Amino acid sequence: MQKRMWILPWFFAVAALLLGTHTEAADQPKVAAPAGEAVVVPTIAIDKTELSNGGVIKITGKAPAGKPVYLEVWADEHDVRSSRFDADPDKDTGKRPYLFYITGEMPAYYKIFVPKEMKKVLDEEKKQGNKWSYSKLLKDLGADVAYNEPAKIQIDRHQSSLMASIIGSRGPLLEAMDEKQTRSRSMQLIKARFRSIGNVLAPEIDIQPDGTYSATIKVRDGVAPGKYKIVAVVDKKVKSETLTFENKISFPTMYLDNAGTSMNLVWPFLLTLAVAIFGVLMGAGGGFIMNPLLLALFPALPHTVVAGTVTPTVLFSQGSGIFNYSKINFISWKLGCGIGVAMLFGGFIGPKLTEMITLDQFKFAFGWILLILAALMFWQTTPKYLAGNKKEQAILKEFKKRAEESAKSK
Repeated sequence: MQKRMWILPWFFAVAALLLGTHTEAADQPKVAAPAGEAVVVPTIAIDKTELSNGGVIKITGKAPAGKPVYLEVWADEHDVRSSRFDADPDKDTGKRPYLFYITGEMPAYYKIFVPKEMKKVLDEEKKQGNKWSYSKLLKDLGADVAYNEPAKIQIDRHQSSLMASIIGSRGPLLEAMDEKQTRSRSMQLIKARFRSIGNVLAPEIDIQPDGTYSATIKVRDGVAPGKYKIVAVVDKKVKSETLTFENKISFPTMYLDNAGTSMNLVWPFLLTLAVAIFGVLMGAGGGFIMNPLLLALFPALPHTVVAGTVTPTVLFSQGSGIFNYSKINFISWKLGCGIGVAMLFGGFIGPKLTEMITLDQFKFAFGWILLILAALMFWQTTPKYLAGNKKEQAILKEFKKRAEESAKSK
């Protein structure tokens, strides 16, 4: 027994040495690499945890030396809808799939920040205009390793047809897609939702030879309020802890849930006031004017939300217009009810069709309609037209007469 006692001091000495070595290794977070080697997990720190309607955050940290670092940032509390109608001919068969993809789980804000030296890659892709590819960019930048949150969303897929798409039908719901298909389609929905490269990718990260990195990122104003998350990524299995910061807004800025953006309501109010006066003067609600103005002045608003929002707001101007036009007996109720039935059917088709076309297609169609209407109205003001249309002149005189009589009766 005594002969074996000399072994114990050696046993405890070796154990202490092993425990000391393990403690030193714990100072550096590590994960197991595929080859069995330890890999240092990147660190991350932010200089503030609160923004007021957007702002600037400075991010610092350290990653394995010689590796690119990417920052994935997304809104954690607010999701929005994104949809895409795939009617492009198949490269092999030439057939059009007529597939409609839609999700209600797209983060209201999503952006990947990449190293500054990758700016040239982004600039080259921007030259493609609207034909830029999000999936290609992620692969060229190596940033596909940081594309994680949108890849988890649920996407519904509908089989439409040529006739169904014309009347705005989504078609029957198809079976759920697998993980790879969902990831690929989510990238297309990212582009459909955020539209421009600058909204989803930015070269802002400085990386030093020893692996330390820093980035000054700007969260644009008008984004969703609430909590945001940010994580530094080196590859699919090596990422930092997830940090959180909050974006706050205050009245008159309000968050529009289905639009996924915040907006100061003062400017749309003043714009609409001017448009409503002019619109009712022309016998309309002003929606045909508000639509292109809102899209031009507030590009963060999706065209589907603009079209849907303008439609009910026209009721306010139309309601007051109907009341005042009826007082001077300038409404033909028989004609109004007749064309109203057609508008009833159009009201069912229009909203569905709107969500199945892109912003560019919407602007193209709407622009041509406005040009044709403008040309028609201009032609009707020419002296030759007025001289040959005595009936219209009589209507104008009658309108003036009734307006004067109405004014005298008050």
